[in-house]
Amino acid sequence: MTDFSATRALFDLPPDLIYLDGNSLGPLPKAAPARMEQAMREEWGAMLIGGWNKAGWMEQPRALGDRIGRLIGAEPGHTVVGDTLSIKVFQALAACVEMRPDRRVILSDTGNFPSDLYMAEGLIRMLGGRHELRLVDPEAVEDAITEELAAILITEVDYRTGRRHDMPRLTAKAHAVGALTIWDLAHSAGALPVEVGRGGADFACGCTYKYLNAGPGAPAFIYVAPRHAGRAVPALSGWLGHRAPFAFEPSYRAGDGIDRMRVGTPPVLALAALDAALDVWDTVDMATLRQESLRLTDRFIAGVEAACPELEVVTPREHDRRGSQVSFRHPEGYAAMQALIARGVVGDFRAPDIMRFGVTPLFIDEADIDRAITIIGAVMNERLYDAPLYRTRSAVT
Repeated sequence: MTDFSATRALFDLPPDLIYLDGNSLGPLPKAAPARMEQAMREEWGAMLIGGWNKAGWMEQPRALGDRIGRLIGAEPGHTVVGDTLSIKVFQALAACVEMRPDRRVILSDTGNFPSDLYMAEGLIRMLGGRHELRLVDPEAVEDAITEELAAILITEVDYRTGRRHDMPRLTAKAHAVGALTIWDLAHSAGALPVEVGRGGADFACGCTYKYLNAGPGAPAFIYVAPRHAGRAVPALSGWLGHRAPFAFEPSYRAGDGIDRMRVGTPPVLALAALDAALDVWDTVDMATLRQESLRLTDRFIAGVEAACPELEVVTPREHDRRGSQVSFRHPEGYAAMQALIARGVVGDFRAPDIMRFGVTPLFIDEADIDRAITIIGAVMNERLYDAPLYRTRSAVT
């Protein structure tokens, strides 16, 4: 069993704030500043360039990849950290297309995060426009899996609605018609149990700054199934994906296994924060986390619906179709969210009318949920959002 009161104590959260935005940016782990200072003073400061060898900087992407791999059900040695999620999506998608040269269709859904779709569009342009990005409604993905597909690119949990795809089921159907699969785990890793190995994923990728709490702009990860590790072609052939980076050869030779998915120099300071953030997970049982997430999101949905029926819940009620967030639709969603933030309930807004609330049991408990419901009810029923200061849109919503 996981002691969530103990995990809550591991985060530095402002008092009297109900932070329901861990699905966008996780809070600061208390251990992260000291770990980063250690990397800056004892490693960078004292060792200078020697830190690459003495402090193990060069090995960090693999070591931290395996720590994340444990949380997503990956086989050891098949997950690596570095770069951004968009880059990792591009790498995975380019490898899939190369592995299915006789197929021209990439399937995704209209609920996917736009950056994934932009990466697909860019790749298609680079390949001369001979491929097609085919988008269907999230509910129509399974029926759209046909023998013309090279790959399916699906984010397991919809960033707006919190709707969850059955990734093993979609993967099984894709494999039955000869297509490959890419699982985007941006809203899954650290939010719910994931089994990329047993689920048959060909590739998977995700970020570490949401539920994994590694900080703004923290690096992404990529998983490559063992059956593909030695044959996936790295379209972004960076020097650290080379078989012998410090031989400085003029031509590229792909590294062994997951190493070929490395691109640029590891972001050592960011990896120090990630290292500290992952320590929190050493005491967390993912099944227990999921059970508590569902209990709290059930309570939140029921409470908000009772307090303010004008908010339309768009997150599935069925447990197997829900991530770890709850989203509501309202025409004044942006202003309402700003009014809530001003009163200490922090969620966020996604255009055109979605109010999102992430529920993270590591630091959110039943008392937080109940207080949030009371404040949401007051803001909505008293139209406290109906003020000019709440309608001015910031660059980040």
